[in-house]
Amino acid sequence: MLRQLSCLFKQLSQSHRGSSLMLVLVFGSIAFTVIVSGVSTYALMEYRASNKYLYRDQAFHVAEAGINYYRWHLAHNPTDYTDGTGEPGPYVHEYVDKNGTVIGKFSLEIDPPPSGSTVVTIRSTGWMLADPARTRTIQARVGFPSLSDYVFLNNSNMNFSYTTVVHGKVHSNGGIRFDGTTDSWVTSAKETYKYENQTHNGVWGGGGPKSFWKYPVPPVDFNSISADLAGLQTLAQENGHVLASSGKEGWHIVFATSTYDLHRVESRDCYYGEGKWKKWKWYWYWDGNVYCEDLGTTTYIETRNLPTNGVIFSSDNVWVEGVVDGRITVGVGAFPVQEPYKKIYISDNLRYAEQSSDDVIGLIAQGDIIVPYEVPDTMYIDAAILSQYGAIYRPYYYDDLKNSLTIFGSQISYESGGWKYVSGWGHVISGFEDTEHLYDGNLTYNPPLGFPVEATYQLISWEEIM
Repeated sequence: MLRQLSCLFKQLSQSHRGSSLMLVLVFGSIAFTVIVSGVSTYALMEYRASNKYLYRDQAFHVAEAGINYYRWHLAHNPTDYTDGTGEPGPYVHEYVDKNGTVIGKFSLEIDPPPSGSTVVTIRSTGWMLADPARTRTIQARVGFPSLSDYVFLNNSNMNFSYTTVVHGKVHSNGGIRFDGTTDSWVTSAKETYKYENQTHNGVWGGGGPKSFWKYPVPPVDFNSISADLAGLQTLAQENGHVLASSGKEGWHIVFATSTYDLHRVESRDCYYGEGKWKKWKWYWYWDGNVYCEDLGTTTYIETRNLPTNGVIFSSDNVWVEGVVDGRITVGVGAFPVQEPYKKIYISDNLRYAEQSSDDVIGLIAQGDIIVPYEVPDTMYIDAAILSQYGAIYRPYYYDDLKNSLTIFGSQISYESGGWKYVSGWGHVISGFEDTEHLYDGNLTYNPPLGFPVEATYQLISWEEIM
């Protein structure tokens, strides 16, 4: 009996062990399948995510390649904004790997420069053929920098007094005596030069900061700084205004925002310059220079709207003043080019309707650009000013001292000029006692028509927009 019970117990024990083993095998298989499936799914997701980021990153590089390609294209074809097709865009190009296999594409959209600007906008959208829905877009702006990027650009020696403040770059192919204050580069093409029979560094003086002084630096080729006055004359004949010879002294232009009054200058007023009064027997006489640069009598001609393309060209001398709302270039010259060169006189304040906007005034003369005697004690000039063969200055007037002059813009001239005259003791004795010269960033890539620009596009901005 006992033996039978023992056998029954053994059979029951063996039966339970087999059931447990089966359960372990079944649930183990399920768990293994779940784990393997989960790991496989995770690996697949990671693979897809990795490809997603890879294709997105590669699309960025393809878009960047499109920007680089069109910058290269503009370097060889500076005025081609249609990718050599003559047709509107977008322009699609293939992108190949090192083996020459096409792996992606980029699409280009090109915005040509607005009127009066040199800035070209390039938008490049790139994608990979393996995932064309995943795109990246980069936008870049390039432009020809204008020489009006300089506050002063001169081919001769220059002097800056201690009452002069300059905000912006100064360059001279001659030497510079700098006693004023600046916040940008003051550069000279000279290592040393002669000043009053003494040898000085290319830039020297009591001003500063001296950390901004650099000399020698490469000279600026003034032979290449040829404002295209003949081209301005053509533009004026097409959609601008042409002022022929006045038959008298010249023309007087008074801007009034979107219009200007035109007067014929019948005569000039004259004032004493350098010299002194002397007595001979019973009368006094002036022994010195006399400058006849001021408006005398004038005759009103008419009021005109600003020209469509913003160009006024005169073959006679011009006196100019007023307020401009828009873009204007006043060019003065005669052809064939020969002395005496025609001049521009700034006879009163010349202002933008709004500074740091799209208002631009350009004054370009073959000869001198002069501020005469009869001007405000506190004077303002907003303009880019260029004298091709002369100087930009105010003459020395006997016993005449003005308070201040502020110029917002650029001054480019072949010969040295100036706005004040200083005694041996350092005191201002004629001209404007205080002068401030301010850089107008708007002129760098949006110069007045006819102003010289550099020959190479420069990158202005670069950003991802999508």
